[in-house]
Amino acid sequence: MRAIEVSAYGDSDELALTERPVPEPTIGEVSIAVEAAGINFADIEQRRGNYPDSPSPPFVPGLEVAGIVLEIGDDDDTGAKTDLVPGDRVAALTSRGGYAEIATAPIETTIRIPDSLSMAEATALPVQGLTAHNTLHGWGKLSAGERVLVHAGAGGVGSLAVQLADAAGATVYATASTAEKRTLTADLGADHAIDYTTTDVADAVQELTTGEGVDLVLDGVGGNAFTASVEALAPAGRIVSFGMASGSVPTVATPRLFFANQSVVGYHLEHAIEHVPERVLDAVPALVKSLGTGRLEVVIDRILPLEQAGKGHDALSNRETVGKVVLEP
Repeated sequence: MRAIEVSAYGDSDELALTERPVPEPTIGEVSIAVEAAGINFADIEQRRGNYPDSPSPPFVPGLEVAGIVLEIGDDDDTGAKTDLVPGDRVAALTSRGGYAEIATAPIETTIRIPDSLSMAEATALPVQGLTAHNTLHGWGKLSAGERVLVHAGAGGVGSLAVQLADAAGATVYATASTAEKRTLTADLGADHAIDYTTTDVADAVQELTTGEGVDLVLDGVGGNAFTASVEALAPAGRIVSFGMASGSVPTVATPRLFFANQSVVGYHLEHAIEHVPERVLDAVPALVKSLGTGRLEVVIDRILPLEQAGKGHDALSNRETVGKVVLEP
């Protein structure tokens, strides 16, 4: 089968189209004919060798796919049972191997999708959709009437988080680098869009909230964005830190938190599924319904053929995109 392989840690030139054996599903897995694969920052960090527990080259990257179930792996006495059957339309969290014509995924992270959802749109469900919903609700404990700051509000996670926060009755503050991206966040439900390239984000939030700050921050950027998050936080507010797309590890001195009764909560999708799967996957029914009915819009920036995976990586890492970047094998 055709697949993209990382031959060595490095830049996007290390992504090469190759032929690999077709993977077979093991106990508790399904195999999927991939019709669309999403590109995420985690894929880029794995390619660079910077991601925790990055696979060793050569490997096929890709955390999320959408496609058609081909085969169900055998159950054992303790294995997961499933009502999935060959021919089902699904989206799946794969952990790796998604940039290929065929991929395998655990049954528990393979989700049947409605016919109303395109395969490209469905790639937003397993990583970015779950991350947006979990960071807002499961980890962020959002309540109606609260103020929420979403960094990179036009990105894959951010564009979904803005919509979900607005639907939950929050006042939404979103950061974005260009006028086009800020207009998009407003169209998706942000009450205030902040240009982080020319404006001190914390000062802007404090001005917009008349000095009260925000109750919840979603930060997948780290670096200066995390510093601004701490400065923008209301007393007893909380930050959910779920990434460091800036490449800079976020830190904060704990006295700054306990004197203001504030908190920083960490979120990592794959580790959360490993340790508290029910807490993560509780979001699936609501997400599938919202996506299937169109109440939650998936913003797709571009769809590329598999052999242009490097082009997709570069566009994402250079902040040239909004929403999803998708590969089609």
